[in-house]
Amino acid sequence: MLNVGAIRETVNMIKEENLDIRTVTMGISLYDCQSDDTKRLADKIYDKITRSAGRLTEVTRTLEKRYGIPIINSRVSVTPISYMAGGLHSTDDCVLIAKTLDRAADALGINFIGGYSAMVQKGEINSAKLLIDSIPEALAGTGKVCSSVNVASTKAGINMDAVRRMGEVIKETSYLTRESASIGCAKLVVFANVPEDNPFMAGAFHGTGEAEHVINVGVSGPGVVAAAIRRAGECDLTAVAETIKKTAFKITRVGQLIATEAAEMLGVPFGIVDLSLAPTPAVGDSVAHILEEIGLERCGAHGTTAALAMLNDAVKKGGVMASSHVGGLSGAFIPVSEDAGMIDAAACGALTIEKLEAMTAVCSVGLDMIAIPGDTPAEVISGIIADEMAIGVVNSKTTAVRLIPAYGKTVGDELSFGGLLGTAPVMEVNTYSPSVFVKRGGRIPAPIQSLKN
Repeated sequence: MLNVGAIRETVNMIKEENLDIRTVTMGISLYDCQSDDTKRLADKIYDKITRSAGRLTEVTRTLEKRYGIPIINSRVSVTPISYMAGGLHSTDDCVLIAKTLDRAADALGINFIGGYSAMVQKGEINSAKLLIDSIPEALAGTGKVCSSVNVASTKAGINMDAVRRMGEVIKETSYLTRESASIGCAKLVVFANVPEDNPFMAGAFHGTGEAEHVINVGVSGPGVVAAAIRRAGECDLTAVAETIKKTAFKITRVGQLIATEAAEMLGVPFGIVDLSLAPTPAVGDSVAHILEEIGLERCGAHGTTAALAMLNDAVKKGGVMASSHVGGLSGAFIPVSEDAGMIDAAACGALTIEKLEAMTAVCSVGLDMIAIPGDTPAEVISGIIADEMAIGVVNSKTTAVRLIPAYGKTVGDELSFGGLLGTAPVMEVNTYSPSVFVKRGGRIPAPIQSLKN
């Protein structure tokens, strides 16, 4: 028998508290597209993507109408392009494939396509080096392509040569997309311990252990969690954690429903639900505001890391009870430009990059969508990446860096992307140079806890 109270509660979550399905992402294997001829490779990739995901947006619109649940994005992730070694002979070849991905995304009517990616945590194959060198031009010449590079893992350590190069790549990408708020950098993320089933951009790609096709879903709901804590009123932190856990269960059940239905309608396997609380710039849809509901005057105040750790843990405990297949990043996102509360906290000085770095030790991603002065040296960017990779490697968790050197802007200015990418206040960076450290190169060895065999 239908529970009328539960139905009303879900309707209220959607209408009043910004509950939505943030993304339905189809993963597509491109291994059968291999060709020594780059043009032939591009044609096969385009055909495979458009054939496989041709009904994706139609299905998500149908489900949106059927259940009344907003589905914000339909997306595609593909096999990391650096693995398509046979057809990649130059950076021009890589850029051609990037433009092919972009053309396929346009044909499908999706907003992003991920997988312009390379895995270099222990070293670079030739095609990975070519792809990394091509990233600035590829992101400047496309609108929907997202790129990611995994430079570290707990098992391999940190590839400092790749870290140094990614600092340079981020700077080059900022310059080449300077006429559009350096937006290329918003589509580029550097990872440690990257998950291979992540439905969220910019880091999504279709991993080597995945099925031929798969549906992965990313849920949202920071506004729902904040409202639940508000309704709980004066209670101790154990009760707050229990409230978050129960709310995360309800949110995840919605994601499980959409994921299962979408997979069945498309005739492909259901992969995972990503439990991450993904914020937006909209008022009332902020992870920072959850932390403030818990009891902080401002996100960034002392106690923020502890509150975020509790939030992240409770979200995971509630989510895993709601779905048997949980994966991706799963936790609480803290992107500065995409979260109204984070934007306010950064603008007033309560939130600094150093505090954000501490928060990443307990959240599900890392330093995300942070605008920094455009004249920040590449070596400083590499140093920031290295620090964040170390947190991921030592703690055996995923961490990431998505920095935007705001070309022509300095501390106190704003960088506006519009839409879900939001507005980023340019934050101050410690510019004491790590140049000698970064340029030593080599590999920081894996920590002792990597020896688990």
